[in-house]
Amino acid sequence: MAETTVTKADLVEEVSQTTNLTRTESEEAVETIFESIIGALQKGDKIEIRGFGSFRTRQRRARVGRNPKTGARVSVPPKRVPFFKPSRELKEYVNSAGAQSGEAAPPASATPSAG
Repeated sequence: MAETTVTKADLVEEVSQTTNLTRTESEEAVETIFESIIGALQKGDKIEIRGFGSFRTRQRRARVGRNPKTGARVSVPPKRVPFFKPSRELKEYVNSAGAQSGEAAPPASATPSAG
């Protein structure tokens, strides 16, 4: 089974079809979500999306690495890296029979109720 890549344009198209927003409005919505997540991570905040997972940063210590071409020792400074921890529900859904057959819909408990 070939693996496919979902792009930001695919997400915009999905939002547009699902919400009946224009493509421009959908693109703004997707961009706003991404920018909000990035901004929160830059400030050191944790983002928690129930039923999906949480985003946070982790601190990497300074270390001594090696240049792969020359073998020379290189000092690698400390840095923060983004980290995503999936929720239990997301893990269960990814490993469910529906996900194996290529079904893309979330579990019924995660869909918003009308009304």
